[in-house]
Amino acid sequence: MIANHIVNNLVDYAFGIETGLDSNGRKNRGGHQMENLVENYIVTAGFVKDKNYFKEMYLKDIENKWNIDLSALSNQGKAAKRFDFVIKTKQMIYGIETNFYSGGGSKLNETARSYKMLSQEADTIEGFTFVWFTDGVGWKSAKGNLRETFEVMDMIYSIDDMEHGIIDKIFNMQKAKV
Repeated sequence: MIANHIVNNLVDYAFGIETGLDSNGRKNRGGHQMENLVENYIVTAGFVKDKNYFKEMYLKDIENKWNIDLSALSNQGKAAKRFDFVIKTKQMIYGIETNFYSGGGSKLNETARSYKMLSQEADTIEGFTFVWFTDGVGWKSAKGNLRETFEVMDMIYSIDDMEHGIIDKIFNMQKAKV
């Protein structure tokens, strides 16, 4: 490529390849930071990991642990859904999803539609509630879909909500004796 003058500067070319290869390393960095932030608020609210809050839990694991039928969420057991967090109180099991969008795009619209549907399915299950923590400037470009989801789903919260104690309010500090 150098001999044929396709590439004139080998250093710039190598750096470009490295940059391209590393771009996937930054993928979902904001999502992981949002998970960590939500988890910090859960812990600050007094929940204890693997006692009354759980990280990355599949529907089947929730069903087996608490003897609850979540088949309405899994297309009768055909889909393997995993929640970022699950909180168990005396009266309720909360399946929690978290995400943060620093930019717009079709992913936000699909997420809003998907979580709207998940919330509606969860509403049919006694003893289970779906909660969504989301934030980011990316939502500015997807206001319509987010508004549509807000109209159907009661449990959508932002970082500001967490800063103002929403986790205590949602879960009523009714920690289960597990």
